[in-house]
Amino acid sequence: MFPDTILSTVTARGETLPFPLRLRGLLLVMFAAAGAGSHAANWPAWRGPDGNGICPETRLPLHWSTNENVRWQTPLPMLGNSTPVVWGNRVFLTQTVAEESRRCLFCLDLEGGDILWQAGPVWTGPDSGGDQNPPCTPSAVTDGRRVIAWFGSAGVFCYDLKGREVWRRDLGRQSHPWGYASSPVIYRGLCLLNFGPGERTFVTALDLRNGRTVWQHDVPPIPADAKWEAYGGNVNDWKRLGSPAVAEVTGSCATPLLVSTSGRPEAVVPLPMRLMAFAPATGAVLWSCEGPNTGAYSSPFDGDGLVAAFGSGLRNTALVVRPGGRGDVTATHRVWNRLPANSKACLGSGVITGGHIYLVTMMGFAQCLDLRTGETVWEERLTGTGARNGFWSSPILAGDRIYAANQNADVFVLRVAPRFECLATNSLGGELMNASPAAARGTILLRTEKRLWCIAER
Repeated sequence: MFPDTILSTVTARGETLPFPLRLRGLLLVMFAAAGAGSHAANWPAWRGPDGNGICPETRLPLHWSTNENVRWQTPLPMLGNSTPVVWGNRVFLTQTVAEESRRCLFCLDLEGGDILWQAGPVWTGPDSGGDQNPPCTPSAVTDGRRVIAWFGSAGVFCYDLKGREVWRRDLGRQSHPWGYASSPVIYRGLCLLNFGPGERTFVTALDLRNGRTVWQHDVPPIPADAKWEAYGGNVNDWKRLGSPAVAEVTGSCATPLLVSTSGRPEAVVPLPMRLMAFAPATGAVLWSCEGPNTGAYSSPFDGDGLVAAFGSGLRNTALVVRPGGRGDVTATHRVWNRLPANSKACLGSGVITGGHIYLVTMMGFAQCLDLRTGETVWEERLTGTGARNGFWSSPILAGDRIYAANQNADVFVLRVAPRFECLATNSLGGELMNASPAAARGTILLRTEKRLWCIAER
């Protein structure tokens, strides 16, 4: 019989350190923090400090293996798809513990990988996602004072940095054949969340102090007179599949993206057949644009003053929009919208730099697109060390390097350039990996099926 919430402290190796070793470890942490300098940065949310996969650090490791440049590795209880987030020397990771029917938030030490505490509720009710997308897929988010995790039907939970529960909020049951994946986002005193996909879908903002609803925008179903031809099909195609809202190709798992245009903050969220922007403080709809498609399982990303989003459905689509508009901006602010014949599905997001979009498709094709036109600059297949060459994760950008991880836990380091160049391929022994890389304080964190790895130059 377990309590509703646990709070525990344990070392990753199951050992109790004598006092001199504890003191020495503390001094090492202090010296490391003092020597980190201005290049040290946090990774407070799923796609980094700005939510677009861009890392402010430029001195990340280039090469590693299971026995090279590994600072530590900590075993995890089971497969998980969430990405770790980092604040200071603390790493936060959402994790299902199936044998305890528990949804957990783990806190680990960035220096040594020890699990400092874990907290979370027991949940025995129905959940969605299946074996490939288990519960706790959304990553946590932190502002340095609180850590927030969304556990699907079990609710939204807020903890302080010592693992003490501050509040919890029940938003109702989440149900979809493919599960849920949208991570919470912090904007000033609010927690923004895209609650979906499923029959109940809404975008909401919760008060960081107590979890109360500040605003909520209910997402209506796809209209019967939707312009199906613009998304690679027609109404007969959808009727043949059973409904204009087929669950497997309809809904949004996208994480809201915060952008600022001329000083105006916007929360951009891809929803079925439209990209929308809300005023994050009030929930007022600022603008909407047709696209990306009936399914928005990839999160938006921005750069060079533009926002990109990818969609799926009967066909896969991609579009780029200039934020800052009012009302329906399809004709005025949509830079391009493509439905190419060789369109490939993207579950992960991309990065934008130097007038180009860099991304990797689910089938393992790395692409460089012209940001202004959508034309393909180059495309190359990334083949790793094992049979799993598909990509569920999103790449990160650090300096002139792109780090992209496939499902075999092979991380490809690509050069940011108008010609394809792979600088390194790093393997962790073929463990299943669906989570995205995270980078903080000179380290790369990789979450695989069995463990959390911390990669750092020796």
